[in-house]
Amino acid sequence: MTSCKAARHLSAVPSTLRIPLAARASGDALFPQLAVRDAYAASILERIRDDGDALPEDRSTIYGILNRTRRFRSLAQEFLQQHPGGRVVNMGCGLSHYFQWLDDGRARLTDADLPEVLDLRRELIPDIDPRHDERALDLTAADWWEQLALPRRRRASPVFLFTEGVLMYLAPDRVRAVLKTFGERAPAGSVLAFDAICWLAVGHAARHPSVRATGAEFLWGVRRPAELAQAHPRLRLESTHRVLDGIGLPYAVVAPLAMLLFGVPLYAVYALRAVDARET
Repeated sequence: MTSCKAARHLSAVPSTLRIPLAARASGDALFPQLAVRDAYAASILERIRDDGDALPEDRSTIYGILNRTRRFRSLAQEFLQQHPGGRVVNMGCGLSHYFQWLDDGRARLTDADLPEVLDLRRELIPDIDPRHDERALDLTAADWWEQLALPRRRRASPVFLFTEGVLMYLAPDRVRAVLKTFGERAPAGSVLAFDAICWLAVGHAARHPSVRATGAEFLWGVRRPAELAQAHPRLRLESTHRVLDGIGLPYAVVAPLAMLLFGVPLYAVYALRAVDARET
């Protein structure tokens, strides 16, 4: 099966990988202030593109993806500065290529996703470095930590995990289970970064200009940022980054109102840190 046909046969949630890929391929020209300079996105997109399938073009989605990409990248880079040679895991990597930005000559990066995505990825993105590997991953499984061969002991070196455009498609109990497992298993100093929508968007993927074409649905959203750390006593909410800030009207009007009424950003990147009891 060609890469174009394989991309068309992805199931609903995995098929959303086309959205960030298209945004990174075209977004720098639209929003030069948020340019990510992805050296691979355009060529990968061209190989899976089918003239019969429209690609995402709505500006707010492209803006948000570029901004969240920059945020994930900066969080990972900050972690690697603190932990040279540390391990970074992209959970639900799709066709992203973060190694191009995070390779400092020592970092170890794991790209992980469902088998159907990895099959496509291996066709489009060849192995690039011994410090970069790929692993099959199902975040809905109870043993996802073991699937990634993450540290067995809390006294091990910290790890940086991030998941981009994934958790909003999981059921709330599965999201909480992922956060709880991270809290239970992660060595102190480890970070889990992820993007999340406001709970008001749950069940309304059909209203999203890009997601509605995939058949995927939003199942989980944040009601209060404080709830994220409640999944386990070792978790601390380290940062919240509202990725649509600066896009202009009407967001500049709606976003502060939503924060006032509901106490949660419409869309943001969150970072949780695992701490030892003595750090609490």
